[in-house]
Amino acid sequence: MKKLLFDLFPLILFFIAFRKFDLYVATGVTMAAVAVQIIWLKIRQRTIEAMHWINLAIIMVFGGATLLFQNDAFIKWKPTVLYWIFAAVLLGSRLIMQRNLMQKLMGAQVSLPTAVWDKLNYSWVLFFIVSGALNLYIAFSGQFSEEQWVSFKAFGLLGLLVIFAIGQSIWLAKHIKAPAANDDHV
Repeated sequence: MKKLLFDLFPLILFFIAFRKFDLYVATGVTMAAVAVQIIWLKIRQRTIEAMHWINLAIIMVFGGATLLFQNDAFIKWKPTVLYWIFAAVLLGSRLIMQRNLMQKLMGAQVSLPTAVWDKLNYSWVLFFIVSGALNLYIAFSGQFSEEQWVSFKAFGLLGLLVIFAIGQSIWLAKHIKAPAANDDHV
């Protein structure tokens, strides 16, 4: 639970800063929060996950462009770019390097046939692509306000991720290889 709150810390601060001030202040607060996360992990000599580095790079580039050009389009693209990078990494590692990153991440805890690992990997690729496209629609279609987009970014994308992960867990439970039953009865 602590790790989840730590990872959500910049998003929570983004939402609060947006409510109190505006999108530009929220962007600056988020940039600072992500930098503080990395510094905190370094000081505590904790592992800095690839996701933290990717998020830092993307928020600095897109947040920096947002502040420099005073154009909110850059920060609105950030979730989409992040999700599409995740999709590209999952897809590219499977198709180009013949490695299934989902299996690498979860393989020590779960035993699945290769075909199931591939379906899991491709379903996450599709989820990230669709979520990125949905972010663009909500941000730029003209059908939603900036406030609605911020709420979607803070709660909608996170909610979709949680729902999808739960669905994947249920689906995986049906495919996990059961250990051989012990026929010894006492």
